[in-house]
Amino acid sequence: MDYDEQPSAADSFRAGVQQKFQVFLDRSTVHLVVALAVYACRVYVVNGWFIVTYGLGIFLLNNFIGFLSPQVDPESDGPLLPVSGDGDFKPFSRRVPEFKFWYSSTKGVVVAFFMTFFSIPVFWPILLIYFFALFFLTMKRQIKHMIKHKYVPWSWGKKSYLDGGGTARPAKDDK
Repeated sequence: MDYDEQPSAADSFRAGVQQKFQVFLDRSTVHLVVALAVYACRVYVVNGWFIVTYGLGIFLLNNFIGFLSPQVDPESDGPLLPVSGDGDFKPFSRRVPEFKFWYSSTKGVVVAFFMTFFSIPVFWPILLIYFFALFFLTMKRQIKHMIKHKYVPWSWGKKSYLDGGGTARPAKDDK
C-alpha cells in the first residue's frame, strides 16, 4: 500500500477492532485471579475435572518459569561480549514478558474452564502428588539458577542509599 492511498473501509474497521481488542486485553489481563477463582469454584462445586486442573497447573508453572527466567541464559548461550564489571547496571530482561505471561495464563484458565464441560475420568491423588513433586523440583532448580547467576526477577519498593551518617535517603533521581 502506497503512502498516498487512503486505507479501505475494511482496513479501517479491522484496525478499529484490533485497537478495541487491545484495550480490552490491557484492562482484563490483571483479572487472572478472578478467572482462577471462578475456575476453582467450578471444579469444587462439580467435584471433578482433575486432569484438566493438572494440565492447567503444569501450563501455569511453565509460564511462571519462563517469567522468572532471563532472556539470555549464561549457561546455554555462552559468555556474552562485552563482559560488564560488578558495578555496572544490568537490567533484568525476561524470557516471557509480563503482558504475555498474564495473557497466556488467562487464556489457559479460560480454555481449562470450557474443558470442564466434558467428562474425563481420572484418579486425582496421583496427579496431585506428581504435580507437587514437579513443582518443587522445578522451582528448586530455578532458584539455584537465580542464586548462581545473581539475578532477581522482581524489585522490592523504592531504592534508598545510606549516607555518611547511616541514615537512609532516596536515590538522587527519586526527588
